[in-house]
Formats: sequence, structure tokens, C-alpha cells
Amino acid sequence: MALLYPYEQLFSFSKNIFLKIGCTEANAASAAKVLLSADLRGVDSHGIARLSGYTRLWQVNRVKANPIISIVHETPSTATVDGDKGLGLIVAPAAMQIAINKAKNVGTGWVSVKNSNHFGIAGIHAMMALEHDMIGIAMTNASPLVVPTFSVERLLGTNPIAVAIPAGIEAPFVADFATTTAANGKLEMLLRKNMETPSGWVQTKNGASSTDAAEVKNGGALLPLGGDKDHGSHKGYMLGSIVDIFSGILSGANYGPWVPPFPAYLSMPENMPGEGIGHFFGAMRIDAFRPAIDFKTHMDRWIQRFRSAKTVAGQQKVIIPGEPETAIEIERLNEGIPLIESVIKDLQELGEKFGLSF
Repeated sequence: MALLYPYEQLFSFSKNIFLKIGCTEANAASAAKVLLSADLRGVDSHGIARLSGYTRLWQVNRVKANPIISIVHETPSTATVDGDKGLGLIVAPAAMQIAINKAKNVGTGWVSVKNSNHFGIAGIHAMMALEHDMIGIAMTNASPLVVPTFSVERLLGTNPIAVAIPAGIEAPFVADFATTTAANGKLEMLLRKNMETPSGWVQTKNGASSTDAAEVKNGGALLPLGGDKDHGSHKGYMLGSIVDIFSGILSGANYGPWVPPFPAYLSMPENMPGEGIGHFFGAMRIDAFRPAIDFKTHMDRWIQRFRSAKTVAGQQKVIIPGEPETAIEIERLNEGIPLIESVIKDLQELGEKFGLSF
């Protein structure tokens, strides 16, 4: 059974943990905000449940609490950013802001990032563009847990893509999805609840279908979006590859099987070709294409028409991307964020380690 905690309490605790590892006040607040945005939007696998994982990366010197984030190459509309081994929760918002600033000047901004780490949920970074009447794009590569179609070798990460598009009176369109059938964080949540996965999420180390949520820990792998070739897994494989190339090869970060793992206890890959984890961000000013008010009026119309689509008998209405997360955020800000027992215990132990009470 889950217990509800106020957002303010979880934010304060997370911020204080980041301060304890040496973050500045501004960096600690930024990291806590990004981290808790996942819990607010219902993506519990990427929220405060991962806080102890970030601290373990710091303890083994895999991340810096206060990185010196720098632009190492740029044009008027593009930049390559070196994250200086910083927490991705800090590096990513800084890089997205660079993309937004470039879009303000020349219409669009595109930023690739190297030498970073896990950046939380992609959606929160893409959504930074919304308040500027811009379309935001965010993606990242991740540690290799995913097999290409027909393979038993783990070569790709869950490699998410997020696109945030502003509307007028309607809530923004926010698509935020892994390029696998399920994100690894969902397996972790199922493991904590002693539950199995649906069919098509994972395979054994020999390539057989499985529903064991511990399969990846046992040498198996996550499957690309689609699950198998007959259901389009080759398309999920291609999407994940695009993210890997944009995030890793374009920036000078690691890619494919050389992307560093999130768990601090796992050893780093040998012969790594790049620096850290890679991200890719984009910001597009709407008025670089048409007047923003016209665009947002038609986005409202698009959303309303799709929402009113005729559905299969007995099924719910068509869901607009981002709509469930917006509703969950409102609910959780009012009623609290649910945490399961194992996460609460983990946070209590983390607090004790750093001299804080949870």
C-alpha cells in the first residue's frame, strides 16, 4: 500500500540531499525540481525512487555535484555542450536553455550534449520551450539494456523521445515515450511489487520470450517498441538508433554498448569511444513558421477533434498525449505523491546516511 507525501516535503528532502553531496543552492533546487517532475506526472520509475541511485554515482566519482557546463562548438543555431560529468538533472536544463536562447535569436536552436549523466524524464526538458511559444524536443541515449531486432546482444538504451507543443486554451501536447515497449524503470517498479511483466517487454539471455521482471538483471534484455518483428520491433529499433546517433555520435558522447550504466555498482564499459552519456535538444519558435496565435488556435482545434473521435464500443475516449500526466500532476499537487513501502524505506536509509530525517 502506498502512502501519500506532499510535494513540498519530497522537494525539500531531495534538495537537501543534493546540497549534502555538494551542489550549490541553485543546482540542488534545479535537480530536485527535475527529479520530482517525474513523480508529479505519474512517471514514478524516474522520480524520487532514483534519488539514492544518483547519490551512489556521486560516491563513486561518476558525477560532479557542480559541473562547469561549457559550449565547445557552436553556430548561430547550434551548439555542442560539455556537461563536465554533471548530474544530467542539472546539465539538461542548462543545455535546453541554450537551445531556447538560440531559437529566440534565429528561429530554431539545436544542442547536442556529451559528458553528462541520466537526466530524469525527457518530457520536463522539452516542456521548457512551452512558455516561450516554442516547440521543444528532448532525447537521450541510455545504458545498453535493449536488443536490436533478431539479436541477443544488448546494444541500445531505452532512448526516450519527448516533444512538447503549446496550445491555446487546451493543455499542451506532450509526447514523452521510450523507444522500447517499456522503460527499465517500470521493470524496477514491478520487481518492487513482485509482479510479472506483460508479454513482449523482455526476453531471456537466449532470446526466448519471458514475463519475468528480473530478466534484465539475469542477463536478458528489454525489447524495442513493438516487441517482435511481426509487431514492428524493427521500427522501435530504428527509433532507438536515431536517438543514439543524435545524442551520442553527434555530440561526442558514448553510444551503443559503451554508454555508461546507471547503477553505480556496475563496471564501466571498456574502450569507450566518447565522453559520458549524450543528449539532444531542440527548440523551434512557432512564429518562425506562422503567427503563434494562429498555430495555437489550430492546435486547440486539433486536440478537440481528436478528443471527440468516435471510439470502439465500450472503450474510453481518445487520449491526447500529455493529458493523463496533466491530470495526475493536478491531483498529486493537491493530494500528495504516493510512495510504496520499499521506496519509503530506501529514502529513510538515504536520509540516515546523510544525517537527514525522512
